Amino acid sequence: MKYILIVFSLKYSMERILERYDRYLYSDKQLVGRDISQSENWVLEHAKLKARVEVLEKNKRNFMGEDLDSLSLKELQSLEHQLDAAIKSIRSRKVIRER
Repeated sequence: MKYILIVFSLKYSMERILERYDRYLYSDKQLVGRDISQSENWVLEHAKLKARVEVLEKNKRNFMGEDLDSLSLKELQSLEHQLDAAIKSIRSRKVIRER
């Protein structure tokens, strides 16, 4: 009888151990999948932000009067309009501060 109890308890414990192992193994695989997916998202986010920085740097150069030869007439007119709006905003803030 004692032998049967030992075998039963070992079998039960082994089954629980294997079940826990399978559970953790499955959860680890899910985490690895998430890490890869998140890594891919970071790569995409980096590429988007890098492109955005390049656009902002180009706009800054244009506002400073550099690299204007590559702009079309419509783009130059838009730039002029943006500069006029900025000047008006600055002047109105200056007038308010002087009061």
